[in-house]
Amino acid sequence: MQMNIAVCDDDAAQRDYLGRLAEQWARQREIPASIRLFESAEAFWFSYQEEKIWHLLILDIQMKEMDGIALAQRIRMDNQEVRIVFVTGFADFMAEGYEVAALHYLLKPVNEAKLSAVLDKAHTAMGRGGEALVFSMGGESIRVLMEHILYVEAFAHSTVLTTLHGPVDTNLSITTMEKQLESHGFVRCHRSYLVGLRHIRRIAKNCAVLDNGTEVPLSRSAYHKVNQAFIGYYRRLNQ
Repeated sequence: MQMNIAVCDDDAAQRDYLGRLAEQWARQREIPASIRLFESAEAFWFSYQEEKIWHLLILDIQMKEMDGIALAQRIRMDNQEVRIVFVTGFADFMAEGYEVAALHYLLKPVNEAKLSAVLDKAHTAMGRGGEALVFSMGGESIRVLMEHILYVEAFAHSTVLTTLHGPVDTNLSITTMEKQLESHGFVRCHRSYLVGLRHIRRIAKNCAVLDNGTEVPLSRSAYHKVNQAFIGYYRRLNQ
């Protein structure tokens, strides 16, 4: 299957450099790929509205007129599948990228090996369609992409997944959910809650604040574990 990659950067030299690295990666991996370069967020948005074919978007954060974050927010209004990799010259912009479920961020000047690792990750995810939680409910099999789950809340006889697209009821226990999700970027933050590390904006004393402003309860006994998991998750993404 062909991998469709877009590079969007208003700096011509940087745009061409990233495009060459992506082409080199595809040749080395013997992966069929279509790589197109866009000189502005507006140019990509115009093309995107005509053809929503992209698997990966390598996107500069700082651009004239519409910036990368604004473009990503537009895309996320109807598309959670395209992988977005942000490129920035300033570490201060990194946190903003995770508010739109960015796959990764890369600091300029972009290191070839780091970009290759990100492309590998995006291609693997494309092949499996994203890791999913599959369970039975009411005689039906239900599939929910793990990256779409914000947090899990336990009730008396069920758990509810709060996802990017709304709540999903399950008949699984919080303990069962923890076993299935803990190796996929989730951590138990309270006896009744699991939270997705990719969606946490910051850790407060008694709650984890998510990108959308939701506050998920954080017990005192779980604070250190959750904080360390949060730090470790983003440290690994930047390796």
